[in-house]
Amino acid sequence: MENLSARLCALSPSATLAMSQKSQELKSQGLDIINLSVGEPDFFTPDHIKEAAKKAVDDNFSFYTPVPGYMSLREAISRKLKSENGVDFSPAQIVVGNGAKQEICNVILSIVDKGDEVIIPTPAWVSYFEMVKLAEGVNVPFLCGQEQDFKILPHQLESLITPRTKAFLFCSPSNPTGAIYTKEELAAIVEVLAKYSKIIVIADEIYEHICYSGQPTSIASFPEMKDRVVIINGVSKAYAMTGWRIGFCAAPAYIAKAVSKLQSQYTSGCSSIAQKAAEAAYNGPQDCVEEMRQEFERRRDLICSAVQDIPGFRLDKKPSGAFYIFPDVSALFGKQTPDGKVIANADDVAMYLLETGHVAGVSGEAFGDPSCIRFSYATSQAKISEAMRRVKEALAKLRP
Repeated sequence: MENLSARLCALSPSATLAMSQKSQELKSQGLDIINLSVGEPDFFTPDHIKEAAKKAVDDNFSFYTPVPGYMSLREAISRKLKSENGVDFSPAQIVVGNGAKQEICNVILSIVDKGDEVIIPTPAWVSYFEMVKLAEGVNVPFLCGQEQDFKILPHQLESLITPRTKAFLFCSPSNPTGAIYTKEELAAIVEVLAKYSKIIVIADEIYEHICYSGQPTSIASFPEMKDRVVIINGVSKAYAMTGWRIGFCAAPAYIAKAVSKLQSQYTSGCSSIAQKAAEAAYNGPQDCVEEMRQEFERRRDLICSAVQDIPGFRLDKKPSGAFYIFPDVSALFGKQTPDGKVIANADDVAMYLLETGHVAGVSGEAFGDPSCIRFSYATSQAKISEAMRRVKEALAKLRP
């Protein structure tokens, strides 16, 4: 350990991946584990996208790629942003990387200096906090509970702004809550941010196509935010392409150049074949996206209905997007397991459900809300029904 950097030692491992690994270990021991811990669609990549990848192999796309991505892919992304989101980003303002995760980290490392503050409404994706740590920045989380639909209010945001505030980072539709900021809510937030011209907004929109109430609004579409918003997106969720590892940032030109400069020194351009597949995803038919969205909506309705019938779980409303539920489980704290162990927090709830119910979820602690637990419903309806049956049965064994 003494030879490891302080930078590395300050990081926490991903709680979602840790729980997924734990469930895999139990599976290897012969246990039937239903894994609801990872946000990964169970659909296969659509055929026309796979065919484009095969063609790219045959056409010898086997050489190093430009650091910010093929121009043809960046042009496709630029057209997508214009037609679907109403925002203008030239191909020169777009950088393609190894998943949206890398591009978020690239942006943070490019703009955040030691001591700079990044405001993050929580619950929030676990990796945001660690990326800010990596940049030696200061996380400024603000817990937004179910009573405000897990979304930050304008006066709350303004109360957090200081001379050291460098960025405001948020996700809509949200991981882990599924909450979506409406156009009116974003307008109120923009009204606050317009007073502070040096704050960069990082808008994680990776779940934009998994939305159950129409196309969500991008904060980049507000004229006041021109040249101040970085959009993060990619093909993983909408096109069932998690393993292809293609994401992008669309940013003010100076940030895009900085991101490309950084990326050139530690990963360079990403996979040639995956880029051609992503190009087919953006340029090709979009009916596959809608078909998957409709199935996610059916799964959402199923799991939400089941949760309402589980004592100790509280979910005030159905999530508006993404494929997660984030119920409050604090009513279970203080109860005892059959072997006499006291359930002290959401970590204990998650571990109990894994070991006793054989269902993997993720404690809300890692997302910034220790009263909740996250379940992904990016799996079959049969597995969702069985998982919720097991959860209810396991919790019924707890004693006051």
